[in-house]
Amino acid sequence: MKSDGLLNSLVICGSTDLKWLRLAYSALHTPNFPNPCPTHLTPMSSAYPRRRELLRKVMRKKKIPALLVQKETNVTWLTGFGGEDSILLLMPAAELLITDSRFVTQLAEECPGLELHVRRTGKSSETMDKAVAKVLKKLELTTCGVESDTMTLGLRERIDEAAKASIAWVGTRGMVEELRMIKDKDELAEIRRAVRMAEEAFLAVVSKLHPEQTEREVANALEVEIRLRGGKGHSFEPIVAVGPRSALPHGRAGNTKIGAHNLVLFDWGAAADRYKSDLTRVVVTGKISPKLERIYQVVFKAQAAAIAQIRPGAVCETVDAAARKTIADAGFAKYFGHGLGHGIGMDVHEQPRMASGSKQVLRPGMVITVEPGIYLPGIGGVRIEDDVLVTKSGYEVLSGLPKSWDAVRGLRLAG
Repeated sequence: MKSDGLLNSLVICGSTDLKWLRLAYSALHTPNFPNPCPTHLTPMSSAYPRRRELLRKVMRKKKIPALLVQKETNVTWLTGFGGEDSILLLMPAAELLITDSRFVTQLAEECPGLELHVRRTGKSSETMDKAVAKVLKKLELTTCGVESDTMTLGLRERIDEAAKASIAWVGTRGMVEELRMIKDKDELAEIRRAVRMAEEAFLAVVSKLHPEQTEREVANALEVEIRLRGGKGHSFEPIVAVGPRSALPHGRAGNTKIGAHNLVLFDWGAAADRYKSDLTRVVVTGKISPKLERIYQVVFKAQAAAIAQIRPGAVCETVDAAARKTIADAGFAKYFGHGLGHGIGMDVHEQPRMASGSKQVLRPGMVITVEPGIYLPGIGGVRIEDDVLVTKSGYEVLSGLPKSWDAVRGLRLAG
């Protein structure tokens, strides 16, 4: 949908602050924020074999002869399969997906040519442990890597029992996730699309914000607007927090009414097919205390300081430190208790970790969140969050909703 068409529809359906909405849309559609919302994305089928080869190189380096990939998003990233309850076995020259009959048709559409082991169902049903044991035994694999953070000890023990042999398990951590940190052009297109869906949904909801609405009702409205724009729904359960409740960094939307206070914090994201976005904005609908205005200005400055540090070769803890120093210098160090951000992609929280002590190094193609915050118990909190792409020469802020103090204050509620 073109920006002017959506803007007009927002005005017609009840916008109470046309100036604010025009400011928002001018920010979203400047040359720095081109509309990245394609109606059709190029199929990524050619990417999956390349990704599997990248993982094989890591396996060879670590001397792992075979690897069972169980984490759902890792399986999807390596194969294109969007279902669940399936395990990918990756070997030096072959791959096999252990799945069940529910997904045969889906797999033929999404992963043509991928070799399958389809578990039996019915009276002689084959459980996952028995299926894995059968495959490993047939292929004469006595040593196999597993994702230690996903595969349980119980499942490994049952596989050993079903195989009637003791398999030499090699625990691995983060092998696929480290590869997933670098997004290709198709992944970036989906993330851009998820960002734009989230932004447009937010503007649609804010244009009709009413003092009698509850936080929960507004959160539900956000999901409706995301789905109307072709999204699968929320990236995560959104936070809509009014007044003092905004001091809860991960507070759940409840029954507090929007009109109970003049400050509302929104933390939300859209799932556009398989990739996600994650944004946070504060909306000020009237007069607030000087202290809340002060912390907004500090957080705004802290985020800008952190973003300015983003470039290839930057160490994650250094980027975090830039925001943390700004907040500490303003006297609010103890009220910023979480990391600066995280990677985002198929999962909301991915590598790298943007926090104190993180020695990970930024590389082109990474997409990270930058979300400093200050939370004053009993008073309120402020967090500002954007999704940022690490480019070859620096960074690109993918989200374009206005966030300066002049932009967020004074929105008039409907009614």
